[in-house]
Amino acid sequence: MLTKTLGKARWRNMGVYRMLPVTDVFDWLHHAWEKPCNQRRMGLALLWFYLAVLLGVELQRQGLLPHWMPRLPNNHFYSIQLAFTIILGMELVSLIFIIPSSLSKSMGKQFEILTLILLRNAFKELANLPEPVHITLENIMSVVEIGSSAVGALAVFVCLGLYRRMARRQRFIESPEMRMRYVLSKKILALALFCIFVGTAARDFWEHLQTGQPQHFFENFYTVLIFADIAMVIIAQRYMPGYHAVFRNSGYVIGTLMMRLAISSPALISPVLGLAAALFVLGVTWATKLFSPNLEMPEHTS
Repeated sequence: MLTKTLGKARWRNMGVYRMLPVTDVFDWLHHAWEKPCNQRRMGLALLWFYLAVLLGVELQRQGLLPHWMPRLPNNHFYSIQLAFTIILGMELVSLIFIIPSSLSKSMGKQFEILTLILLRNAFKELANLPEPVHITLENIMSVVEIGSSAVGALAVFVCLGLYRRMARRQRFIESPEMRMRYVLSKKILALALFCIFVGTAARDFWEHLQTGQPQHFFENFYTVLIFADIAMVIIAQRYMPGYHAVFRNSGYVIGTLMMRLAISSPALISPVLGLAAALFVLGVTWATKLFSPNLEMPEHTS
């Protein structure tokens, strides 16, 4: 019996070791992305890209843009919207890389992305205003939508601060081996999400260049994230089948679903749904903090 048990344990360990080369790829990508010098380079590249789009818009307005270059809108505010779109994409990559750490940290990152999406919506409405900027009865609704998106982003930002003060790291898995397996499973899922992100971004960028039509990249990828969150709940069910863990994980997925609905809603409804999602996640966090066992130190101090 002991030999049989040891044989099963050895076979399980072999299965874990087979996954290590895949997770090593994820660790390398994560390290390269979070490296401070690379972050500074990406920030500098974003600045030059923003200035280049500004110059391209001005050249097109003056009729000096070469014919072989893609056509741009005639509004300078388009460059701001495009810069925030790239920042949002960078935050999505950071969200993918933070998935293996903890579900609560991943939830906090989704809060951050929601605030950036609301701010991006505000900048998108700027493109509907004339240059130089002046308010008329024809564009008053754009001003209202800018204000609602900005106020919604601020409200969700406040909820994010409360969430980080309230969140606790809860240890539902006591075995070190099971925790290692759980983390490895999340790394494989995150690596698959990274490949989907790169492939979808490349496809949508190519289609935008070919057709000139706006693509719904963030809406589509956020839908993929919902399925990934469901997969996370199913994976967690294997390693922490307790009721409190399942309730917390499922509650966070519902919060993510509400954020997804907020993103695809009209400009005036999106901030309301986003704030409702943030308040719901705060409620789940407060309830699990108050009633769940095995509480550890707060996330921001651990």
